[in-house]
Amino acid sequence: MQAYRITEFGTPPSLSQIECPAPGPSEVKVRIRACGLNFADLLMQKGTYQDTPPLPFTPGLEIAGEVIECGTDVVHLALGDRVAVFCGQGGLAEEGVFDAARAVRIPDSMSFEDAAALQIAYGTSHVALEHCARLQPGETLLVTGAAGGVGLTAVEIGKLMGARVIAHARGAGKLEVAQAAGADHLIEAEKDLRAEVKALGGADVVYDAVGGDVWKAAFRATNPGGRLLPIGFASGEVPQIPANHLLVKNLTVIGFYIGGYMKSHPQVIRASLETLMQWHTEGRIHPHISHVLPLERLAEGLELLRSRAATGKVVITP
Repeated sequence: MQAYRITEFGTPPSLSQIECPAPGPSEVKVRIRACGLNFADLLMQKGTYQDTPPLPFTPGLEIAGEVIECGTDVVHLALGDRVAVFCGQGGLAEEGVFDAARAVRIPDSMSFEDAAALQIAYGTSHVALEHCARLQPGETLLVTGAAGGVGLTAVEIGKLMGARVIAHARGAGKLEVAQAAGADHLIEAEKDLRAEVKALGGADVVYDAVGGDVWKAAFRATNPGGRLLPIGFASGEVPQIPANHLLVKNLTVIGFYIGGYMKSHPQVIRASLETLMQWHTEGRIHPHISHVLPLERLAEGLELLRSRAATGKVVITP
């Protein structure tokens, strides 16, 4: 089968012909129909992601496809089942062998592209806002990087949960995408974020995918008793948090990484995915996919992430 392989950190993945192994007793082999790209794929290429596998490996964290072989101990899945798998690696290939416990059946009404795009972005926002930050109806949610893969889902889910949503992004086009997802207020990245948010009454919950100076401004615009979620650091700068300010304003900073939760709290992730699948079936969420590209155009897809030219998700279809 064809698969992209990273054999040396700092070099682009190369398309190779490799053998796909048979599944072990608790595994399934999947014919991959779609793979969602994530900023983590770029970090893995450099070897700087917290869960980078040992070399060589096939990147691609989330896939959707059809079960084509089951291990002897797998009883909840059958040949031909349409599944989504939050796999962590191995997605940028024509086939893959994955832990069956991570595979979730997808509704007949859901496309493979939507299933691949939904897992990490929507799962991150849903668990972060509901399970971790406990966002309440009527509260104000500030989302930075609001047109990106995870930011856009935070806007959509925050609105579904009854919050007033402030979206922060760069450029009118990206703000329009955030507005279409449900944002009540829009802030252009060139403006003074702290002043703009304070003028709107401050933020009760901050969902920050940018870090750096954006985090600092959002931190200062958080209301007393607020909760802050450092979701990512697209700016390249991991901010330092002044503990004395946490004390004075009674703030809570909540670390959340969905890959870690998959290992420590898998039941939370599975329950979240089932909720998200149901919401999709009911038409309550609509994954925004800006680009769908074939496997051989992976480099183009990764560049869309690197340059922040994409809105929502980029999906590769082997």
